Amino acid sequence: MLILTRKVGESVAIGDDIQISVVEIKGTQVKLGIRAPREVSVHRQEIYLKIQEENLRASDVSKEALGSVEDLFLKNTP
Repeated sequence: MLILTRKVGESVAIGDDIQISVVEIKGTQVKLGIRAPREVSVHRQEIYLKIQEENLRASDVSKEALGSVEDLFLKNTP
């Protein structure tokens, strides 16, 4: 892990496309501004973990359920 010290108004560059700036420091909270291309997802860590959990849960489908979906699809296909 790289650890950097930054003051309000200072930034960190990640590659050519991502910039993280310290916007405000209030007590123990630090407000960051993140500039990144639209195709780069930026989430708080806890939200990212929930997305990963949901993706894993959604991909855990039983063979029986897949068979039912296949049957419905085949019945509705001309």
